[in-house]
Amino acid sequence: MKTSPELLYGAGARAWQDRFDTRRLADRIEQTLLRDALGDDQRAFVERATMFFLASADADGRPDVSYKGGKPGFVRVLDARTLAFPSYDGNGMFLSLGNVAVNPSVALLFIDFEQPRRLRVHGRASVDPGDALLASFVGAQLVVRIAVARVFPNCPRYLHKLQLVEASAYAPAPGHHPPPAAWKQAPAFRDVLPAGDTPTAET
Repeated sequence: MKTSPELLYGAGARAWQDRFDTRRLADRIEQTLLRDALGDDQRAFVERATMFFLASADADGRPDVSYKGGKPGFVRVLDARTLAFPSYDGNGMFLSLGNVAVNPSVALLFIDFEQPRRLRVHGRASVDPGDALLASFVGAQLVVRIAVARVFPNCPRYLHKLQLVEASAYAPAPGHHPPPAAWKQAPAFRDVLPAGDTPTAET
């Protein structure tokens, strides 16, 4: 199903479109590419992703963007309009999830640098500490669900072609015990770690 371009293009975007005479092009892109659910190819693309960027904002509109990475399949497509991904142990700031608690509108940007491709997903995020999926995500503290509102690809022409050299050893996976985070061993942080978080030296 297609969605309205007015849900995608605000007054600011329209002003620049008019200045550069791209309103017709923007509308054609909306008519041709914008959807409110993931197609089969897009679902496969998301499910094989090893990373994405998550954009969120707090109640006052102050933005934040966060890198999310994991093993292929760490983002699950529950159905054409619902995604789920794990929130792993991080720096304890909870900026993204804090934003989601007061402003659920988020944007996800998936990128494949090896075979240049980009996909944007806009929607509303929710977090339930008792989510039934939590136990199925190894290493997850929480599960974030995304109710998809808009999906559209982006031109990949400015993507630099990069190659994955080595997957992060910190990415949780069945049967794998990630090493402790080195920065948590620094004197500035050791005395404020949460209970049970007692890293040992990395080798």
